[in-house]
Amino acid sequence: MSYAFPTGGLPDQADNPESAAIFTSAYAVIPASTMRDIVTSALPNWNGTRAWILARPMTGFAETFAQYAVEVAPGGGSDMPEPDSGAEAGLFVAKGALTLTVDGVQSTLMAGGYAYVPAGAVWSVKNDGPDLLGFHWIRKRYQPTVGLAMPDHFTTSDAQTPMTHMPDCDGKWATTRFVDPDDLRHDMHVNIVTFQPGGRIPFAETHIMEHGLYVLEGTAEYLLNKDWVKVGPGDFMWLRAFCPQACIATGSSPFRYLLYKDVNRHPALVLP
Repeated sequence: MSYAFPTGGLPDQADNPESAAIFTSAYAVIPASTMRDIVTSALPNWNGTRAWILARPMTGFAETFAQYAVEVAPGGGSDMPEPDSGAEAGLFVAKGALTLTVDGVQSTLMAGGYAYVPAGAVWSVKNDGPDLLGFHWIRKRYQPTVGLAMPDHFTTSDAQTPMTHMPDCDGKWATTRFVDPDDLRHDMHVNIVTFQPGGRIPFAETHIMEHGLYVLEGTAEYLLNKDWVKVGPGDFMWLRAFCPQACIATGSSPFRYLLYKDVNRHPALVLP
């Protein structure tokens, strides 16, 4: 299994700067073609690292999460990756090997590996291998609630997590869920959604959850609000709450994307 990840670089001076990037009040599309060297960020307390910051909380837009594509050179990483002690993390490895230590427990995640890091944990990330490490990092302020303990740290992978097929879709639409949907300790889900060629979301989903969607492989036409947008490997979509959405997988290979959504909590009745 291969997973798309930004390649950086810079287009030739003869290239047309027009792109498929879109930013509206309901959604944004950040194509892979825009994820170049000059839009990366360096991060405090990280070495040998650069990050494409694809989503961040913004008033009037998505408000619950930040999402990065992080590239770490051999020998790089961080002993203090997270500056916010109230933030939880979902980490999905696209390439290379990630050495992760959480509260003294060390694991190595290869491409397709996923880890959940709870808020307040002491953790570190290292690239101990010979190749570039590329991983997706989703950050969210954890929302504790009375009667529920905080979630535990865990690691798993795309390969070892079974797909759950959606009903009435002839096997063309499935979700790889890294967290049990009935585990209400979790206030965010990071899933992989898979459509076989021709598979689709057959209605315009319109709901409270915010989304970050990073296309891991394949192509589709994606409905965002009132617009059909063509997306492919490495493209990122950012959807605010209640933005209508649907998709139709195109091409001859599966269409897969990494999906963030906020779940399992009452909406706040006072705006921040």
